[in-house]
Amino acid sequence: MFKGSMVALVTPMAGDGRVDCNALERLVEWHIAAGTDAIVTVGTTGESATLEAAEQLEVLDCCLRSAAGRVPVIAGTGSNSTAHAMALTRRAQDLGADAALVVVPYYNKPTQEGLYRHFRSIAESVSLPIILYNVPSRSVADLLPETVERLALLPNIVGIKEATGVLARARDIRKRCGEAFLLISGDDASAMEFILQGGQGVISVTANVAPKLMHEMCVAASAGDRGSAEALNRQIEPLHRALFVESNPIPVKWALTEMGRIPAGIRLPLTALSREHHQQLRTALKTAGVL
Repeated sequence: MFKGSMVALVTPMAGDGRVDCNALERLVEWHIAAGTDAIVTVGTTGESATLEAAEQLEVLDCCLRSAAGRVPVIAGTGSNSTAHAMALTRRAQDLGADAALVVVPYYNKPTQEGLYRHFRSIAESVSLPIILYNVPSRSVADLLPETVERLALLPNIVGIKEATGVLARARDIRKRCGEAFLLISGDDASAMEFILQGGQGVISVTANVAPKLMHEMCVAASAGDRGSAEALNRQIEPLHRALFVESNPIPVKWALTEMGRIPAGIRLPLTALSREHHQQLRTALKTAGVL
């Protein structure tokens, strides 16, 4: 159910920072038409760190209504507070989310035992499928493969978004957790190889601006067609780089505004993309054929 190109969707905002649900609905329709395989709401790219809980649920509800069951909608419900993450995950389940993406708790640097208990508590509070999210470059704490192995024994922990970009890590998790456990890339630059080596897909920033190409690349890689996957990936590779010239989601929101897809709103402490990066990103968008 959760495979292929899964977009880590931006949260469109007006110039004053208010969530723009109309623009969000248009984005969902565009993604479904382009072949995006799943919508992921309110992750890092969706500015979860600056959205209030009510706003996170508003974004999820808007996406669920817009998608209307045509593609899975995965709710970002992570927090560095276990109790808060449990509450968000329960509400996501109540609203009808197809799964929850739960990030490693950030800032407070829990031990591996603390991470295990955090995720176990969330999983046991719902029947919703849970996808772990490991991104040590942001969370500081690193969810190690041996802890993932313990968590995979819980019936509704179904997979992991592994954003280290280390392919050996994915192979280790696969060996420990078995073929049924979902391995999802969280790193666009290495996603093609990740899938060719047995991963089920990618939760992608690049898919925000090039949804059709990302979907087609994932289809080719999943089929083991390296030649076609590499040809498609060459077209979007400049985007994999340009969309991270400043902290995500600064570049991708600027790109979508440049494409006329969303208004220019972004919330502090994030700011608009520095002018010095505009041309690089425009060139990458043109190379991908989306501008």
